[in-house]
Amino acid sequence: MTVGFRIVEIILPVLAIILVGFVLGRIWKPDMRTFNRFNLDVFAPFLVLAYLSDKGVDLIALWPLALASVMIVLGSGLLAWPFARLAGWDARTFVPPMMFNNCGNMGLPLALFAFGPPGVAGMVALFTTSNLLHFTVGAVMVGRRADWAFFAKSPMIWATAIGAALGLTGTHLPDTIHAPMKMIGDSAIPLMLISLGVRMNDVHWRDFGTSLLAAAVCPLTGLATAGLVVMFIPMTQEQIGLTYLFGALPPAVLNFLVADHYRQEPAKVASIVLVGNIASIVFVPLGLVFALKG
Repeated sequence: MTVGFRIVEIILPVLAIILVGFVLGRIWKPDMRTFNRFNLDVFAPFLVLAYLSDKGVDLIALWPLALASVMIVLGSGLLAWPFARLAGWDARTFVPPMMFNNCGNMGLPLALFAFGPPGVAGMVALFTTSNLLHFTVGAVMVGRRADWAFFAKSPMIWATAIGAALGLTGTHLPDTIHAPMKMIGDSAIPLMLISLGVRMNDVHWRDFGTSLLAAAVCPLTGLATAGLVVMFIPMTQEQIGLTYLFGALPPAVLNFLVADHYRQEPAKVASIVLVGNIASIVFVPLGLVFALKG
């Protein structure tokens, strides 16, 4: 099976679920805010907790990837800031999707295909660190101010802290607890995509040009930052490959949920996310070229 065919095989189900949400939104016109709240506060935190507490994940050995995630997220944001001004968009709308990429529902299966089970463990470190930054730095960027009460009450932050504590101490939950926890967490991804599809009914074609710009800026700034990161952080060949793959990923669906929560032009963010994930058919293979060369 060719790399290109495998990438299409991964991306098409994502687009199909978004299409389901789009059709349901066009027919039913549902209010998705309650569903989005469930996803942010219940399903996504269980997803993170399940991965971090998995028996097969050694968090201590993955510190270079956690550091790489921080540097790529922040570096991509700095590089993307001038493009927001160029496009005439509010930076709080444009920049966060350039920083926080689709390392969950796209990064994890791609890591498995490229590097096998050890690659999934590495992508978990990248994914978890990125999500922690999203609910701290990203929330401040989109919400305009540091809401420490929000941080303290955020289920995602608690899930990350508890999961990291379990993983770092080698404490693993019994299967009778971990299995249902993982089932709940796994429901987060399709619900995110359906919610995105519903919101796409509000996308205006006038935003499409900027979304195309964002579709290129996200992976290119990520790859550029990844190239610098691997020069300065000691990594194994596999970790170098995962770093490049992480940098090439498109904007995460979670950007839309955060924008919707803070009412920061969610329709524009939805357009960026959708077009970016379609464009990943072009940019993810480019990232895999660097990743597989290591």
